[in-house]
Amino acid sequence: MRSSNPVFSRRGFSRDAGYAQFNAAPQAGGPAAAQGNPYATGNPYAQGGNPYAPQGGNPYAQGQQDLTPGGLQQPYGAPPVTGRMTMDDVVMRTAMTLGMVIVGAAVGWVTLADKLGLAVGAGLVAMVLGLVQAFKRKPSPALILAYAGFEGLFLGGLSGAVNERLAGAPMQAVLGTLAVFAGVLIAYKTRLIRVNQRFYRYVMGAAIGFVLLTAVNLLFMAFGGGDGLGFRSGGLGILFGVVGVVLGACFLALDFKQVEDGIAYGAPREESWLAAFGLTMSLVWIYLELLRLISILRGD
Repeated sequence: MRSSNPVFSRRGFSRDAGYAQFNAAPQAGGPAAAQGNPYATGNPYAQGGNPYAPQGGNPYAQGQQDLTPGGLQQPYGAPPVTGRMTMDDVVMRTAMTLGMVIVGAAVGWVTLADKLGLAVGAGLVAMVLGLVQAFKRKPSPALILAYAGFEGLFLGGLSGAVNERLAGAPMQAVLGTLAVFAGVLIAYKTRLIRVNQRFYRYVMGAAIGFVLLTAVNLLFMAFGGGDGLGFRSGGLGILFGVVGVVLGACFLALDFKQVEDGIAYGAPREESWLAAFGLTMSLVWIYLELLRLISILRGD
């Protein structure tokens, strides 16, 4: 089962399923056909092996121009290919999702800064909505936007509470998140970061270990009190926070690869919602880790 959850999987990096894969060639006649893809030798969106595909047909060809070699031999003036994901689609959906997070954060900052219990409740609702979308077969815009709204309420309430103790810390975390985003984007576009199967396996292994350690630490905090195993305070907390930020940056690189492959391989337009969902989750992850790291460094 595929997932856009930034911890457990990344859509577009399955070795067995019919989604975008490493070492897969661009779609016949697609945008990547002319320029070539450095990672590709097979079509991740072609018929055969895709769980959406009806027997013997390409589900993405419905309502679109036939992209098979025979279908490309069409008379001049045939209708253009429609319904395929573009960069504009990704930018617009991501702006909508992040805009919902910002609106929710503004409301949470004003109303939940002194009600952390409600803010945590909103965060739990966001987590449930995110997991539901992560394991759905198709993106649900309403579900993704609802997730973004509740995530924003949680971030706003938490950030407001932190700001009362450490004035300016949330803004520092926001600026740090933007810097990480810009840095990873530049590194990805200049190929300083090369996303391949090995990169994916290392990131997923590190992420699973990170989440397990976090869960164990929370259990020790809940039943033993104090700082648990010490992963969230002191020198060990700083090291753990840096690892968390680095993992978030790696997730961003995976998101960029997903967007690049989706556009190059002619993914359906609805996939742009999943790209926006993944980018939003990665940015939220980075912001939270930076906020925690800044709190430790400033002695809170």
